[in-house]
Amino acid sequence: MPGVLILEAMAQVGCFLMMRSLNARAEKKVMYFTGIDKARFRRPVVPGDQVRFQMEILQVRRQVCRMKGEAYVDGTLVAEAELGSVVVDRDPEGRAQSPLSV
Repeated sequence: MPGVLILEAMAQVGCFLMMRSLNARAEKKVMYFTGIDKARFRRPVVPGDQVRFQMEILQVRRQVCRMKGEAYVDGTLVAEAELGSVVVDRDPEGRAQSPLSV
């Protein structure tokens, strides 16, 4: 699995964690990722590997969040990164507001 797919899956797990910790509903909020820092790929992940993600919220300020994620295969760390994101309200029609207006 290329590193980009590992980071994409890590971001999706982070989104679930953040929305759940805010007790937010996807119909009312949307999350945008603002950056990836300190990304390290320790070893390749190949088709058939079962990847387990472990996410930790490092900091939440208003709508901005920093998270640390780690990916494991058979208990071995294969990738890690810090992710930045912002959570915004959807408008009444269900569209997301631009994160630039936050």
